[in-house]
Formats: sequence, structure tokens, C-alpha cells
Amino acid sequence: MPPDAPSSPTPVDGPDHGAPARTTVVLDTNVFVGAGFHPGSASAELIDAVRAGDLRMVWSEATRAETRRVVEKIPPLARAGAWDAFDEAFRDADRVEVTLDESDFAAVPDPTDRKFAALAAETGAILVSSDRHLLDHAQDLPVTVRSPGRWWRTGG
Repeated sequence: MPPDAPSSPTPVDGPDHGAPARTTVVLDTNVFVGAGFHPGSASAELIDAVRAGDLRMVWSEATRAETRRVVEKIPPLARAGAWDAFDEAFRDADRVEVTLDESDFAAVPDPTDRKFAALAAETGAILVSSDRHLLDHAQDLPVTVRSPGRWWRTGG
């Protein structure tokens, strides 16, 4: 993670009690797909930062299930066992079980994207996505949306 990355909007202790807060993100499915096809990409670096504990990725059963469904339906990623590598990024401690109100996200044309935006809004996380449906409507959403490339260029 870049040294000038902002602190977490949802503070959590780091691995050592009292360590600085980490930035909290929701990673859209396409971040995992991008990482699977391009291991050196900004998407892959985000997932590596989550695995290393530098970023906190919050998730719900609905967002995890959607990510898994998409990754496993793409033949090259399924054959490569990409989901097994990604699954470890979904830490039990960062699972969020809330009822997500997706009604504030009607501006997002793809209903499957709304759960990611709603989770980010509920948790105060930054939503990271390459999805045009989300990026093109970011100004209409009550959540910050960044592309993986912009995330690294701007430090969040």
C-alpha cells in the first residue's frame, strides 16, 4: 500500500493491538477477475495488500458468493484454480452481516453491482471496481468508488 494512503474510515486494530488503522475497502468481483488474468496489475496488488493485512476488505456472504460464482464460471480462471487463491482474502473477522438496503443504489444499472455499493456504504468502505456501471454513476452514489488503477495512483 502506498505510504500516503488514507487511514481507514472504519478503524480496526492491526495485527498487533493498537497498530494503526487500515483502510477499509470492498472489492468488486471484477477486481478478482482482473487479478486472475493479470497477476502484476493494480487489481492483483490490491488483493495482495488484503492478504498481507495492509488493507481490510469487508465482505458479506452475498458479495463473496457473487465473486466466487463469477470467478468459477470463467473457464481459464476455473481451470487455474483462481478461487482457491482468492478465498483466503475473505477473512472471517472482516465478514459483515447486515441487511443491505440496495434502494439507494437504483442509479446503478446492474442489480448485481448494487450489493457491493450497499456494503461499502454500510461500512464506510471505499468501493474498488473496474465496472463502468459503478464508475459512471459514482457521483450519484453515497459511497466513494475508485478504479484499481486510480486507487494506487492516488493512494486510495
